[in-house]
Amino acid sequence: MSTSRIYFDDLYRNNDDPWRYRTSWYERRKRDLVLASLPRERYESAFEPACSNGELSAMIARRCTRLLACDVSEAAVRSASERLADTSNITLEQRAVPDDWPTDARFDLIVISELAYYLSPEATATLAQLASTSLSDDGAFVACHWRHPFEGKLQSAEDIHATFDAAFHGVRIVQHAEADFILDVWSKDGRSIAQREGIA
Repeated sequence: MSTSRIYFDDLYRNNDDPWRYRTSWYERRKRDLVLASLPRERYESAFEPACSNGELSAMIARRCTRLLACDVSEAAVRSASERLADTSNITLEQRAVPDDWPTDARFDLIVISELAYYLSPEATATLAQLASTSLSDDGAFVACHWRHPFEGKLQSAEDIHATFDAAFHGVRIVQHAEADFILDVWSKDGRSIAQREGIA
């Protein structure tokens, strides 16, 4: 069983920034690391499920032509819409993944941040397979998850990333681990940035 939509609606009911994405140095630094881990400077089409109030979305949008961002919570989507009102290349929708994954679309960047531990192992495996199918041959799949326990956490970050690693056949091009979180990037291409630029 995955975490219900009601849980997230309750979180946002009295606070449009329940995880302090706007004010926390930890969160700002983590976003910088996520963006620095991307193997390409620019992307054509990106997808960010669980966009929350849009702080990471705003940064991803600067690196891509089109970004589809979504969240299960109507309040989160509303908050993100306000945050991103001046950003023209983002489409915001209310969706629950993996159930509402946009199966008719292809992306060269997919970012899963602070999401999968709210899903059951079975739903995470489905999410991983959908991401692998939707990712272009030269695209990047990014996952970043908090390592500490918290109420409502259904899986560890390590187990989640092992599921993603299996879906992408172990072609991991970035791995960053700290006491607080794990950040990994997989690519079907598999080449390093230097190899892509022909200098290695």
